[in-house]
Amino acid sequence: MPHYKDTQNKLHWLDSSEHESYLPAGSVQITDVEAEALRPVFTKTYAEKRAAEYPSITDYLDGVVKGDQAQIDAYIAACLAVKVKYPK
Repeated sequence: MPHYKDTQNKLHWLDSSEHESYLPAGSVQITDVEAEALRPVFTKTYAEKRAAEYPSITDYLDGVVKGDQAQIDAYIAACLAVKVKYPK
């Protein structure tokens, strides 16, 4: 897939069904290495990091259904550990 950058160094690319006329004026084709350097870096927000580390709610529900207090306590402990790691 060819990569292009416009006059403001914004990254663009075309799939096989698109034509170069779709690109902003002044765009030039660049290498994959150059494109990788222009690709935006997405960092997770505090909320995304926190949400990703919480255990699955099914672990808690499974413990409730089975009446397994140790499993329920382990779930709660894991949630509290995430809260400590990512405090509000």
